[in-house]
Amino acid sequence: MQAVRSSVLQHVRVAIAPLQGRTRLRLPALLGDGCWRWFAVESHASGTYLDKNVVAERIISVVKKMQKVDASKVTPSAHFQNDLGLDSLDTVEIVMAFEEEFSIEIPDAEADKITSCAQAIEYIASQPRAK
Repeated sequence: MQAVRSSVLQHVRVAIAPLQGRTRLRLPALLGDGCWRWFAVESHASGTYLDKNVVAERIISVVKKMQKVDASKVTPSAHFQNDLGLDSLDTVEIVMAFEEEFSIEIPDAEADKITSCAQAIEYIASQPRAK
């Protein structure tokens, strides 16, 4: 029986197919009755991470489009209040614009921590669901 199992395993191919945020593996298993059965195993991966440079470009673009922002002052390290002269309400609007741009929801506790382009870039680049 062991020889048959080894022989079969040398020729088995495992199919991997992505399914909308999930990965399905079909794996063979030898049951106690000596019969092989295929079992589907799913991995619930939440997505992939965006390249940090792409995130930076998009963040800067979103900030430059804000009405109260002087586009020439926007840099990857620009602080919303100190460098761009925005108030807390403007910062909330920018974070909402980031949510729309990257198709994510930023919890209030995290949104309060985003006070610069650099923090926004770090946060969004670390989100696997950002698109």
